[in-house]
Amino acid sequence: MSKRQLCPQCERPLRTCLCDVMVVRDCAYRLFILQDPKEAKHALSSAPLLAKSVIGAQLIVGETFEPVLILGENWQRDSVLIFPDENSISVANIHPNTIKNLILLDGTWRKVARLMHLNPWLNTLPRFAITAHNNSQYKIRRSPRADGLSTIEAGVCALNELHAPQDYSNILLAFNKMIDLQIEAMGTETFNSNYSEH
Repeated sequence: MSKRQLCPQCERPLRTCLCDVMVVRDCAYRLFILQDPKEAKHALSSAPLLAKSVIGAQLIVGETFEPVLILGENWQRDSVLIFPDENSISVANIHPNTIKNLILLDGTWRKVARLMHLNPWLNTLPRFAITAHNNSQYKIRRSPRADGLSTIEAGVCALNELHAPQDYSNILLAFNKMIDLQIEAMGTETFNSNYSEH
């Protein structure tokens, strides 16, 4: 059985190519997405789309990560973890003169908790909690949190806050199309019975 042909740009199957709606944006920070290996196998993971949409972004798959190798010698001083926290720092404390690296964790909440456990250095970083103004549009995956966002949505929210008044929302066009194509493929009836709110 032959493998499906992939688009060389978006790396999606040709029939679900997203290149017509993908945009590439620059940002003032280095964006690192640390992805759980099981999440990397998920065909509808949003992290690859985010990595392809931000110039210089790095998607790194693994269970344990060495901060010096990834972020550099001054990783503690230069890095912020985008993660919900009651004691998170404000936008005013994050700018390119003091912070160079933005870190996102990609996986389900359980997988992210495991990454945090396996990489205790993450817990030493200051945390930036984004302000989500809309519910997640990840209509084909459920989150245990009402405010749960996909990785690409969280990344866009963070960039919008850190780069205001610039708007990075057009990065989500490819994500929304990917979701719509999947709903179309599964059929409205299947989608409604498995994912719609009752």
